[in-house]
Amino acid sequence: MAKSLPNDRSLLDRYGLPPEAIGRESRARIDRALGRPLPGSAAEQALARRLIYASGDLELADLVRVSPSAPEAGVRALRAGAAIVCDVQMVAAGLNRPLRHRLGCPLLCATCQAGAVERARAEGITRTAAGLLLLAERLDGAVVAIGNAPTALLALLDLVDAGRAAPALVVGMPVGFVAASEAKQLLQERAVPFVTVVGTRGGSPLAVATVNLLLTWAAGDGVPR
Repeated sequence: MAKSLPNDRSLLDRYGLPPEAIGRESRARIDRALGRPLPGSAAEQALARRLIYASGDLELADLVRVSPSAPEAGVRALRAGAAIVCDVQMVAAGLNRPLRHRLGCPLLCATCQAGAVERARAEGITRTAAGLLLLAERLDGAVVAIGNAPTALLALLDLVDAGRAAPALVVGMPVGFVAASEAKQLLQERAVPFVTVVGTRGGSPLAVATVNLLLTWAAGDGVPR
């Protein structure tokens, strides 16, 4: 005999929300939990709130860094059909494919590049760094999303410093305890538009959340004011 549910309601009925209500309620709960306004412009606040939502981490409110006009630079590039270059397949898999296709933005992944494994072995570097270096000629005007590998971000910054790459926007979200904090600090010191999270936090979900929000803005009404 089947057991009756507590109060005759399933867990889904008790705690679940319709899809259209989840994002709205999440944003409201984030604002209530913080108890204070998020810093920055409307676009910066929206980016920070989206990253908090994606990670479940309220401490990100004080860790997100957005360079001046970075949201506008990213949206402008995506509307022009700029390439989206990512470090790992986990980032590539999470990007909004319908919006990317609508805007005509090709997707390139560093670890998928032919010759990346061989170059990594020959030079004693990571596969992500090798793949990023192999993509040097595709980086001008691109939106670059680094969600996993600090070495990929360091390789990108080497190309920027050498005058070999001028990305439209760098979403620098590498995670970890070796070179992640340093790479993100160095990113902030370059004259390139960026969105990043300081310290050891980061990861592919945060890089994906950032780019997907920019894709939504690019395909819609633009950056919030």
